Amino acid sequence: MEVKEWTYEEIPEFTEEVEGAHVISTTGDEIGVTYIPNVEYAEIDGVRLHLQILQPFTRNQPEMVWPCVVFVQGSAWMQQDVYAQIPRASKLAERGYVTAIVEYRHSGIAPFPAQIMDARNAVRFLRANAKQYHIEPDQIVVSGDSSGGHTAMFAGMIHDDVEHNLYPGITAEVKGIVNFYGSTSVMAEDSNPIQVLHCQPDSPEGMVMGHVDLREHPELKRKLSVECNITEDTVIPPTLILHGTKDRLVNCEGSAILYRQMKKCGKEVQLYLIKGADHGGAEFWTVETLAIIDGFIRSCLERPMAVN
Repeated sequence: MEVKEWTYEEIPEFTEEVEGAHVISTTGDEIGVTYIPNVEYAEIDGVRLHLQILQPFTRNQPEMVWPCVVFVQGSAWMQQDVYAQIPRASKLAERGYVTAIVEYRHSGIAPFPAQIMDARNAVRFLRANAKQYHIEPDQIVVSGDSSGGHTAMFAGMIHDDVEHNLYPGITAEVKGIVNFYGSTSVMAEDSNPIQVLHCQPDSPEGMVMGHVDLREHPELKRKLSVECNITEDTVIPPTLILHGTKDRLVNCEGSAILYRQMKKCGKEVQLYLIKGADHGGAEFWTVETLAIIDGFIRSCLERPMAVN
């Protein structure tokens, strides 16, 4: 065989029979994943914020564009380990979604709603740079786990953030929300079962609201709790909630409360209770669960955007 710069189409295939060798057939449509680390999407008050991008590809269509899942990494609103969910998030990428893990400004440097505004600006960045990252710009959903689930919920239902828009003319609207065991409510005393400082200034929720004692500020508890901000007039895309029934960090009842409020207000929502699961874990990323998530996202992508 001549030594030269072969294209894939030109290079002759090895067809010699080798005794004892096994041949595995392929289609060229198998999905692989490329990891693009630490992509800066914003700088706010000197704080640089990054995305971890997992980009699908196939041999047959290396330039194909894909839907996008914007995933907010949970951290009790504190500084995130943005690499923690990469192994799990790659399973979404393997199903054909550009998956971008969002770093937000944590509670030590910026109070609520900074985290939501950061997530929305991450959506805008990805939409503005869709060609570079092989994204279909009108096919984006937002997701997150724990405090990231809380952030994802608000990112999908807040629409009046023009003053925080770092990409004028680019929408942050999404077609769906996938909420993994989100810390969506702080109204009940047992909303965080093993947290003894619930709603106190040094609690995660107290810190994210400005290091205040939420027990003395019920209006701030309501502001932070997703279900308290949903009415019949709230515009919110279809939502999928997944929560473990033995979650020690975020009471599963919080997701039930959110689900009931959304149903009461006529919103499209599904709740899956993962029996015996704690706060995250492999149970949320099984073949069965991924099929549910995949099916939900695909159904969302077929619909028009709730807000343009």
